Amino acid sequence: MTATYHKHILEFKQPSGTSRGILKTKETWFLILEHQNQKGIGECGILRGLSADDRPDYEQQLNWTCQNIHLGLQELYTANREFPSIQFGLEMAFKSLKSVNDFNLFPSKFTRGEAFISINGLIWMGDEAFMKRQITDKIEAGFSCIKMKIGAIDFLTEYNLLKSIRKEFSKADIELRVDANGAFSEEEALEKLKRLSELDLHSIEQPIKQGNIDCMAKLCSQTPLPIALDEELIGIFDVTKKQELLQTIQPQYIILKPSFVGGWKGSQEWITFAETQNIGWWITSALESNVGLNAIAQWTYTLNSHMPQGLGTGSLFTNNFESPLVVKQGELQYDKNLNWNFNL
Repeated sequence: MTATYHKHILEFKQPSGTSRGILKTKETWFLILEHQNQKGIGECGILRGLSADDRPDYEQQLNWTCQNIHLGLQELYTANREFPSIQFGLEMAFKSLKSVNDFNLFPSKFTRGEAFISINGLIWMGDEAFMKRQITDKIEAGFSCIKMKIGAIDFLTEYNLLKSIRKEFSKADIELRVDANGAFSEEEALEKLKRLSELDLHSIEQPIKQGNIDCMAKLCSQTPLPIALDEELIGIFDVTKKQELLQTIQPQYIILKPSFVGGWKGSQEWITFAETQNIGWWITSALESNVGLNAIAQWTYTLNSHMPQGLGTGSLFTNNFESPLVVKQGELQYDKNLNWNFNL
């Protein structure tokens, strides 16, 4: 077996705003396995400034992994313990290698085009007019769940935007989620959660910065609005520490990005611990190309979750790869009449 890797810079169709800044490009790496005329393709996706494996030695580790591909998936997965995106790329590539079709990793009703995955429509940060336009577009496109990133403009403007949606659509019509990406200060967080709870929101992701475990635990115990942990899970590699984190904070939900938490295996560990504590969860992508999105979506379908997932990011880039993944009426669908075009 041989393994190579290739870097690919994904370019956003339009700059996308988060509380950590404006994203114009997104770096990703492809792991290609070849064995007896079979090919396996995996994506190792990192987000600079956020991924636990955003490290100077990342490419060196990727190169080492390729040079030692003969060790096999299990040993390499363990060796990449602190590189969760490489772990996911390995899982994907080995699964792809064993598949009849490079990209049909989990054959199901979803991949046969007989079932769909409900997803949330993502509203990026920007000025009020830009955010309003996105909201209108998502509602017209048939989304029944909208996720709005907040924390970039002033709170009152964001609050009024959400309020304007609620005036027109009840929570029975549209589920509203917000993602603060840690933008609230510890002192103001509870008061802002109280204001937001007036709007019948589903949940808020990561209201305060990760790492403030005691403060987050207190917030989760007092909040009138369900809290979902996202960034808080990044960089927790030890199984015992995963359990301890959930037992200490006791959030209402956790959000799992396989590229950030060690792929399917790492995500499943979090799910198992969450379910034993009656903590809800959903899966989301981390701005991967359609290769990674496809792997996440096919696996997510097998989990039989009926919540809207965060898997609508495939259309963000100008140089993504053509695939059967399409979004219609707020659902991610697999159109068998469309083909893959994976050209690096």
